[in-house]
Amino acid sequence: MDRLTSMAVFVKAVDLGSFAAAADALGLSGPMVGKHVRSLEDRLGVQLISRTTRRQSLTEFGHVYYERCRVVLAEAQAADALAADQLSEPRGKLRVTMPVHFGRHCVTPVLLELARKYPALELDLSFNDRIIDLAEDGYDLSIRTGVLQDRVGLIARRVARQPMIVCASPPYLELHGYPETPEDLAQHSAVVYRRSGPVPPWLFPGPGQSSSEVTPLHRFRLDDLDAIADAAARGLGLAWLPFWLVRRRIESGTLVRLLPEQPPFQYDCHAVWLQTPHLPLKVRVAVDALAAQLPSFMNLK
Repeated sequence: MDRLTSMAVFVKAVDLGSFAAAADALGLSGPMVGKHVRSLEDRLGVQLISRTTRRQSLTEFGHVYYERCRVVLAEAQAADALAADQLSEPRGKLRVTMPVHFGRHCVTPVLLELARKYPALELDLSFNDRIIDLAEDGYDLSIRTGVLQDRVGLIARRVARQPMIVCASPPYLELHGYPETPEDLAQHSAVVYRRSGPVPPWLFPGPGQSSSEVTPLHRFRLDDLDAIADAAARGLGLAWLPFWLVRRRIESGTLVRLLPEQPPFQYDCHAVWLQTPHLPLKVRVAVDALAAQLPSFMNLK
């Protein structure tokens, strides 16, 4: 007999309390239900159900085996659902929360192209730099940059790494000179990012897994990356920013990339979703698209 079928009959008999009730629910005869259960017992060499003329009850091992059968059957159903997904297209509302600038410049173009490809897919996008509770706020997917803190009940997949570069305007460099090492940055003025608490240091990869930290002098503290890039372009100081944000300014000559021989620090970017036995097709397709296309936004060349 097919083992999964016998497991399903066994679980149904336990759930409904009798072979007769399971037979009615499954469209089988009572003896056939018993045959499935005996087939499992013969395979295992262990009794699952104690039977008397008046009642039947699970043995101690039967309780343990019943719980494992439920898990196996759920996984089998999830696997079948994955196969069904391959024959369908993503549809329905996809709710995604993401950081403001990274979401606008990098994530949104990928998701809009995905929606163009799949007309039945709807997008509900939220741009917010605070951490969102996916379950409480009803989001399917969150895009997060930097170190992930809360991981309980969540699944994360890295979809990109953001290189951070130091840049400045040509007029600033003509007046103050070019820094040649990360240590030189401490002697320059900077426009820095701060949302709350102390100013985060600028990071540079060192030997092995270590990173060196530099906190340059700063008169200007802003909590908006675009505003920092604009201030640097006006000659107000150095800036440490994601390359994708300043790529066009560098190509136009408004900003100059500094320390080109210094490997850039890489900020990880993750797609995060709630742990679930079966990931909805719309979420899986979106995560795959982001993992495939976001790295092209990060390329330093």
